[in-house]
Amino acid sequence: MTTELIFGLIGGLGLFLYGMQLLSDGLQKATGDRIQKILEFLTKKPVMGIVTGALITSIIQSSSATSVITIGLVNAGLLSLKQAVSVIAGANIGTTVTAQIVSFRLEQYALPAIGIGFIFNFLGKKRSYKYFGQILLGFGILFLGLYTMSQA
Repeated sequence: MTTELIFGLIGGLGLFLYGMQLLSDGLQKATGDRIQKILEFLTKKPVMGIVTGALITSIIQSSSATSVITIGLVNAGLLSLKQAVSVIAGANIGTTVTAQIVSFRLEQYALPAIGIGFIFNFLGKKRSYKYFGQILLGFGILFLGLYTMSQA
C-alpha cells in the first residue's frame, strides 16, 4: 500500500465522519421535536421504514450515506434502533434503484454544497439559516469524504 492510498483513506474517512457529525448536529438543532414526529410517522411500521430508506437512497443515490445519516439520527436520539434497522434495510434495497440512476454523480455537488453551506452557516443572520448551512455543509463534506475514499 502506498502512502497516497493510506492518506486518501484516512483523509476521506475523516471528512466522512466530520460531515456526518455536522449533519447530525445541524439536523438536531434545526428541527428538534418536529423531525422526531415526522420520522416516527415515516418509520412507525417496519414496511414504512423500508420504503423510506429505499426512497432516500434512491434520491441521494448512496446507501452508505443513508445508513450514516440514519446512524446519526439514532445518535441524536431522533430514531430508535428498531426504526433504524428498517430504514437501513430499505437503503440496501434502494441500492438497486441507484444502480439504475447511476448517471447522477453526487460528488460533483459536494463542493458547491460546501460553499453554499459555509455562506449560510457563517454569514446567516437567523438561526434557521445557520442550521440549514450546517446541514448543507455536513452533506457536502460527507459526500466529499465518500468520493475521496472511493478514489483512494
